[in-house]
Formats: sequence, structure tokens, C-alpha cells
Amino acid sequence: MKHAEVVELFTRLRELNPHPTTELEYRTPFELLVAVVLSAQATDVGVNKATRKLFPVANTPGAILELGEEGLKKYIATIGLYNAKAKNVVALSRILIERYGGEVPRTREALEALPGVGRKTANVVLNTAFGEPTIAVDTHIFRVCNRTGLAPGKDVRAVEQRLEKVVPAEFRHDAHHWLILHGRYVCKARKPDCPRCVIRDLCRYKDKTPAA
Repeated sequence: MKHAEVVELFTRLRELNPHPTTELEYRTPFELLVAVVLSAQATDVGVNKATRKLFPVANTPGAILELGEEGLKKYIATIGLYNAKAKNVVALSRILIERYGGEVPRTREALEALPGVGRKTANVVLNTAFGEPTIAVDTHIFRVCNRTGLAPGKDVRAVEQRLEKVVPAEFRHDAHHWLILHGRYVCKARKPDCPRCVIRDLCRYKDKTPAA
């Protein structure tokens, strides 16, 4: 896409949703970190159902350690890969206490060194909890960027690098929220809802869904 088209794309998405944010429910950086770790290969809806029960009981690293792996599993058993996720959440809680005084670190390197935390999770935490203009690329964003021609790439890292180059600074902080929501509710995997898409005239997708 040309620069003017990119600006127009994000301008329209901003008009629809001036203040986008994650659909994961959280109140603190630690709650967000745990929620994002739990959300891998799971839906935000499913994670929220679990954390609504978990966080009133344990929403700090210390409380998670007291709960332990087996105790934690009882709250997150409805989420996919819950055994591995319980192990990671307990392990990262221990590291936060031992190295960071129980606080979530604010650097990518420190976040990515935590068990169960990859680049995407680190980007979400840096952006949503700490206001950094990072762009986390998930399957929704990867699809939208390749379909529309906004930031095509062979893998999520390539798409992220492309987005960092083409997204104007004024849109950088909220870009991944707009794109993930667009991919989740409009530019869906099996059948994109092109007739009600606000950026359809800018989109390069050849197989647009026709109006009913």
C-alpha cells in the first residue's frame, strides 16, 4: 500500500474505535502478563472466564506461588495446554519475586526471558501495560496484513518488521489492537465480511466476499 492509503486505512479504523484495547480482562501488569500467557492457542473469552475466578484468589506472583501448579490448574483447566501454562505461570512468578521484587519488568529482553513469554506476549505487555508503541502480530494480524497488502510477509516476524516501517507514528500505539479486532470480527479467516468492511476499497484481496 502507498503511504496515503496506509494513513487512510488507520484513520478509518480509528474513527470506528478511537480507544481500542485488548479484550483480555486485567487490572495490573501482572494480571495482563498471566492472561496473555494463558491466551496462547486459546480464545480471550475462554481466558477471561478462567481469570474471573483465578484473579480474586491469586493475582500477584506471591499468591500464585502459594497456589502452586496443582492449585492453579484447577482454575485454568478449561484452557488449552493448561498443564504447561500452569508450570510457566508458577515459574515466571518465582522469577519476578527473585529478580524483580514481584514487579513485571518493562524491557523486552527481561520479558522474553520469562517462561512461556515470547515476542508476541512481550509486545502485548509493553504496549498495553506500559504504553510502548510495539506491534504484536498474531494470526489475525498476519492474515489482515497479507490480505489487504498493508504489510505482507512470509511469517509473523516479517509482518511485524514491515508494520514497523509503514505504520505512521500517530497510529503506532493502537495499530495492533485495530488490526486484531478487524481480523477477529470483519476480516475473518474462513469468510471475510467484505460488504461491511470500512477499508474494502483500499484492500488488495482478490477474492472479496460479495454482498448478499
